[in-house]
Amino acid sequence: MPQGNLVRNLLLAGLGLVAGFLALAIAVPLEPQVPLPLLVLLSPGLKIAEMIMPDTHGSLAWTFGWFLRIAIVGNAVFYYAIFALLAHLLARPRTR
Repeated sequence: MPQGNLVRNLLLAGLGLVAGFLALAIAVPLEPQVPLPLLVLLSPGLKIAEMIMPDTHGSLAWTFGWFLRIAIVGNAVFYYAIFALLAHLLARPRTR
């Protein structure tokens, strides 16, 4: 039985990663036009990355690379939680 949970969690993590990446790709160009609450609902990793990124004077590649990593992982965790909740609600036995 644990093998099924592992496969399900890996599948949900992969789906969360893909959905998080796509949400970030959609949210970045729309950031100036979309209200902040809607943007945070679509891509919370974007705002998390803006808050976490240090104000150091590193290279642009280092700063942008870490910004993308934080934003994608933040979105992946958010979408994994949504997918896991949906999977749990769909898999639980129905009682009458």
